[in-house]
Amino acid sequence: MADQNWYTISDIDKLDTPALVVYPDRVKENVNILKGMIDDVYRLRPHVKTHKCKDVALLMLEGGITKFKCATIAEAEMLGMSKAPDVLLAYQPIGPKLERFIKLIKTYPETQYSCVVDNKTAAEEISKVAFESNIFIPVYVDLNVGMNRTGIKPDEGALELYGYCSGLPGIQLIGLHAYDGHIHDKEFAVREQRVNEAFAKVEQLLQQIKERSYHEPIIIAGGSPTFPIHAAIGTVECSPGTFIYWDRGYSLNCEEQPFLTAALVVSRVISLPDEGKLCLDVGHKSISAENELTKRIYFLNAPELTFIGQSEEHLVVDAGKDHHYKVGDVLYGLPYHICPTVALYERAITIENNHISGEWRNIARDRKITI
Repeated sequence: MADQNWYTISDIDKLDTPALVVYPDRVKENVNILKGMIDDVYRLRPHVKTHKCKDVALLMLEGGITKFKCATIAEAEMLGMSKAPDVLLAYQPIGPKLERFIKLIKTYPETQYSCVVDNKTAAEEISKVAFESNIFIPVYVDLNVGMNRTGIKPDEGALELYGYCSGLPGIQLIGLHAYDGHIHDKEFAVREQRVNEAFAKVEQLLQQIKERSYHEPIIIAGGSPTFPIHAAIGTVECSPGTFIYWDRGYSLNCEEQPFLTAALVVSRVISLPDEGKLCLDVGHKSISAENELTKRIYFLNAPELTFIGQSEEHLVVDAGKDHHYKVGDVLYGLPYHICPTVALYERAITIENNHISGEWRNIARDRKITI
C-alpha cells in the first residue's frame, strides 16, 4: 500500500477518459481501518452518499457493519437491494417522497427503515400515512447543532417535539440525530473542542428526556471530520461516509485519520493549445466543481501543473515552457471532493494489481432505481 505507483494502470490503453476508477483492495483496507478506530462495530452507521454502490455496501456488510445512513430514496433502495438490516434515511420525507418511502418499506421487508423529523407538521403526516398503511416507522428527532440546514435546536422545543412524537400512532420514536457537518477545522484540538461544545447541548437534552421517563434514545452523530471524536465518546452511533474512498480535501484537513485514497479520476492530455499550456479532458461534468479552480483535482503524477480555466468538458493548465507532456499522456487525478464527483459517473472502473478488473455501478446516483 505504500507503493507510490499504486494507482498506475498497466493496461491504460483500454480505458477511455475521463473515468472514475476505484481500487477495491484499498476500499477494503479503509473498512478495516474504520472498524479499528472504534470500540464496537455495532456503533458504526456509515453514510453511503459517497459511494452510492451496492458492491461497496456488500463489502461493508461482509465486514460486519449492519447499520447504514443515506440521504435519498435511491440510496435507501440500493441498501434494501443489498439486504442491509438497518437503514436511516437522514432526510425528512414529505409529499411524494413520503409515498415512495412507504413503498420502499413494503418492498424490502428484510430492511428496517427509519427517518428523521424536525417539526410537528411533518411528524403528523408521517404518522398519518404510516398508520393508514398499517406499519410502524422508527423515527429520530433531527437536531440542529450548528449546521443550520435542517433540524430543531436541542432545547425546550426539541424536548416538546420529542414528547409530542412519542404519542403519535404509526411511528416509533427511537432516537436523536445530530449532524455536525459545519465542524471541519484543520486543527484537531479545535475541532474536538467545537464538537464537545455542540454535543453538550445534546447530552443535556438526553438527560431531560430520561427525567421524563421516555424511552432512552439512540443518538446518531457526526460525519467524517468529527468521527474520531464521537467514536471516543463511546455512547453514540457514528456516521462517517467519505472514509470509504477518501479524497484530497480530507487528506489535507483530517491528517489524524489514516484512510487511504481509493478513488481517482483519470484524464488525458487532448490538446496543446499554446506554448506551455495543456488541455485535458476533465471538465465540470467530470469532477466536482463547487470549489474554486485550484481545489477541484490534484494530479498525483503531475503536481506541478497550475490551473488556468475549466469548462464543461475541458481543463486548461499551464505546464511551463519546455515541458515534457504530449497529446495522449495520462494523468491520475485525486478529487478534492469525492462524493459529488462519484455522482457524475454511472460506473466506477475497478483496478486490481494495476490492471482493469471490472466495474462497480453507482446505481444510487440516479434519483430513482425502481421506487
